[in-house]
Amino acid sequence: MEKILNAVDKNRQLILDAERYIWKNPETGYKEYKTSAYMAEKFEALGYELHMAEGITGFYTVLDTGRPGPTVLVLGELDSIICPGHKEADPQTGAVHSCGHNAQCAALLGIAAALKEPGAIDAMCGKIKLCAVPAEEFLEVEFRRGLRAEGKIKYFGGKPEFLYRGYFDDVDLAFMIHTSSINGVRAGSNGCLVKNIIYKGKASHAGGSPQNGINALYAANCGLNAINAIRETFKDQDLIRVHPIMTFGGAMVNAIPEKAILESYVRGKTNEAIIEANKKVNRALVGAAVSLGANVEIIDVPGYSPLVNDCGMKQMAKDAFERAFPGVPFDMGENYSTGSTDMGDLSTVMPVVHPYVKGNCGTSHGADYGIADPEWACVNSAKWQMTMLL
Repeated sequence: MEKILNAVDKNRQLILDAERYIWKNPETGYKEYKTSAYMAEKFEALGYELHMAEGITGFYTVLDTGRPGPTVLVLGELDSIICPGHKEADPQTGAVHSCGHNAQCAALLGIAAALKEPGAIDAMCGKIKLCAVPAEEFLEVEFRRGLRAEGKIKYFGGKPEFLYRGYFDDVDLAFMIHTSSINGVRAGSNGCLVKNIIYKGKASHAGGSPQNGINALYAANCGLNAINAIRETFKDQDLIRVHPIMTFGGAMVNAIPEKAILESYVRGKTNEAIIEANKKVNRALVGAAVSLGANVEIIDVPGYSPLVNDCGMKQMAKDAFERAFPGVPFDMGENYSTGSTDMGDLSTVMPVVHPYVKGNCGTSHGADYGIADPEWACVNSAKWQMTMLL
């Protein structure tokens, strides 16, 4: 036990340097060119042979302990979000690591380095697959549609894409750790469906002949109001979340808008709940169009499956934490996160666990987010995951 913790400590500076580099170079999903290259360079310097994802970012590598046992997948997510209001956001793209994936990658690199230390794998068995995976955040949908049209990807999320490519065919179980304000694990998290909604009206001079137009912007506003009007029909136990944004509302102010575009998620605890809520949302959107004589095109894209953490792996994560950090509080929750992750897709085909480690500050996906305690978010995260590999 002490040997593997010391193995991480020996690589502490490598871990902390990686966290800072990735924080300062945020990139969104399937665009993580610098991040993927940085991680690959560090892994290769440690002596790993990498399998690079063809045509996209990300890679994996396998370490064989030489003893029989399962193949365990350990993941780190490469991508950032977009939050232009963050003071450290990229000025050109608005990208920033306001979800802490920089800490995940730093911890993954720390695990890779620690596993190479003498004697570190003596108490381990089976194979350890380390994976730097792209595109966990489901955003920039049009860009990803373009990648799919070009044949570069099949799925918009990195984990289902890697799963589809067969990169995880030999995996028996998987885990990763996400930054949070607590140390613990939940029962799971919501799945999601992603929507693109295009209201179509008729352009006309906004001052001279507005009566001849059909205002797509007003139809979209009616659609938003209709969604808000049905929120109380969602069952509390289904944990439904619907949060649309408007991405286009008109080309010029002196013309009746002929097109308005909304994007939204419909999230829920189960696929059945998501489907039922989505029917209500679509009915509201169509009704709004009809009421103004507009048309609406609704494009629904499968998002991520609900995450269900394996009960045995939850207990394993708790036991490992208490071995590595005796006396430190651990929250073994039975609640569900109302966010979504493509780790949910993996949970449909293999046992997984997705715990949380403290170390961040501010609001997740917000302009005040940061890594306040990299020792916990990165170094101790690596120690915890190394202990889970025992």
